[in-house]
Amino acid sequence: MAHFVEIHPVNPQERLVDKVVDRLRAGEVAAIPTDSGYAIVCAMGNKEGLDRIRRIRQVGDKHHFTLLCHDFAQLGQLVIVDNREFRLIKSLTPGPYTFILKATKEVPRMTLHPKKATVGVRIPDHRILQAIVDRHGEPLLSSTLILLGEEEPLTQGWKVDDRLGKVVDVIVDGPCGEDGPTTVINFVKGHISRQGAGDTTGIEF
Repeated sequence: MAHFVEIHPVNPQERLVDKVVDRLRAGEVAAIPTDSGYAIVCAMGNKEGLDRIRRIRQVGDKHHFTLLCHDFAQLGQLVIVDNREFRLIKSLTPGPYTFILKATKEVPRMTLHPKKATVGVRIPDHRILQAIVDRHGEPLLSSTLILLGEEEPLTQGWKVDDRLGKVVDVIVDGPCGEDGPTTVINFVKGHISRQGAGDTTGIEF
């Protein structure tokens, strides 16, 4: 059964954040609330964790994983960004957006799209998640927690526990955004791949 952790949404308790981070560093998989529903996460270089996320989500090797970052400085080490992209990302973050970009060599190959060498990155506007990523010291590998046959991510910790308590190691309970999954902006293809929780008014390619 998953370890269920309730963290304060405004002032995350350090000891509980540390407990989650220790488990992620030990190779475990966690379900964590974000500003756009729950995400399922593991440490960035955790191959076994990545494979478990694929099995839980029932997605193939072309699935785009997303790296959850604490700030733009961290994000900028992972992807190749030109001046226009830099300005747009800065204006939209933190927030419910995922950006698809060419990855740098800092990103483990197993995380990349197999043919395009791209990766999704984002900076969520969520205090619990930000506290965990900050304490972890590097981005977390993630996938939005949308189960097979469904279109919206799970948004309540008890429901995550009820449905996935036997297949993940940690469930962090806390409020999260309920406006649907992130808006996906694909800079490589030059279009908005998915209209989600983030407003796209005025974004042009």
